Amino acid sequence: MTNKPLLIAWLASVIATLGSLFFSEVLHFVPCTFCWYQRILMYPMVILLGIAFYHRDLSINRYILPLSILGAFVSGYHYALQKIPALKAFETCSSGVPCSGLYINWLGFITIPLLALIGFIIITICMLLIRQQPK
Repeated sequence: MTNKPLLIAWLASVIATLGSLFFSEVLHFVPCTFCWYQRILMYPMVILLGIAFYHRDLSINRYILPLSILGAFVSGYHYALQKIPALKAFETCSSGVPCSGLYINWLGFITIPLLALIGFIIITICMLLIRQQPK
């Protein structure tokens, strides 16, 4: 029973959380509605995965997997809103910061929702690896 996927998932959640806090608290980027949804799904994972790693509790995948999959869908949709012009007609952010807005656009494709999507995918893969381990 290896603990590496649990550690990697926890580190991914910590990095994603610290990154989002850096963007909002240091760079003063105001989060849009979808950014808040992604934070709601990511932030609890830092605590849950940290406790699970400390206790070597691999059963945490039952609770984290739904959060990470839903987070990946939200992040993927958010990224699509930013990068596919036709989807801007379906944008649900009606007040405040537009969800299709770009605070960063590194190398022409790396945006904040893409970074969140990568984090959610890493966590999802780790949880699937844990699920496949013999009990």
